[in-house]
Amino acid sequence: MLLAIDAGNTNIVFAIHDGEILRHKWRISSSSSRTADEYMVWLTQLMKLENISPDHISGAIIATVVPQALFPLQLLCRRYFGCTALVVGEENVDLGLAVKLDNPKEVGADRLVNAVAAQKKYGGPMIIIDFGTATTFDIIDANGDYCGGIISPGVNLSVEALHMAAAKLPRVAVERPDQVIGTGTVSAIQSGIFWGYVGLVEGMVSRIRQEFSGEGAAKQPMKILATGGLAPLFKGEVDEIDIVDQELTTYGLFEIYSRNI
Repeated sequence: MLLAIDAGNTNIVFAIHDGEILRHKWRISSSSSRTADEYMVWLTQLMKLENISPDHISGAIIATVVPQALFPLQLLCRRYFGCTALVVGEENVDLGLAVKLDNPKEVGADRLVNAVAAQKKYGGPMIIIDFGTATTFDIIDANGDYCGGIISPGVNLSVEALHMAAAKLPRVAVERPDQVIGTGTVSAIQSGIFWGYVGLVEGMVSRIRQEFSGEGAAKQPMKILATGGLAPLFKGEVDEIDIVDQELTTYGLFEIYSRNI
């Protein structure tokens, strides 16, 4: 079995793959001070509930956008699972795609993993929208190569920033309000967040398509794929979204591992 680890700014996801089958997935809040021993105490309890032993793990792969998290996660794999983890972004790891940027190392590992998975499962050209700590838009061409992207503040991050910066504004849940015009503070904030991000997605998709096609790079329509926890919420209101795949990153980690063993 493969242990696939996706370490983000908000959460770290641990997934167990049995071949191509995703057996289980768990998440823990990100913390740069957490040790390999702490990860193992937490993870083994969850694995035990599913009758999975550390001995069942034969390989591991890590993608992280938090540099401080890398060493304890690598140590976790070596000390407790007896394997050296592949690390997405290291020079010896083949992604199977070209990164068409001036400095390819600037691209977050999670975004490259998503690009690999999107090309393998659905094919390009495609816009991948990830509703995570940041809301990102990543573009792959018909060959599956990574062409660039956009980074904007994430939905929950915007809610938190608004609450912290404005003394009288409460923290609200992210949900679709019944109407655009709010009749109270909570509904007004929810409308601004939800419909504001709908407008952001629709506007960015339109501009990306126009610019991408204008360069003569796209001979066929660009599919739109959404991932991340809030993707289903926005799928119903953003007509441009063709696919929602919340297991995109874990599948991409499996695909990259398979290419490199």
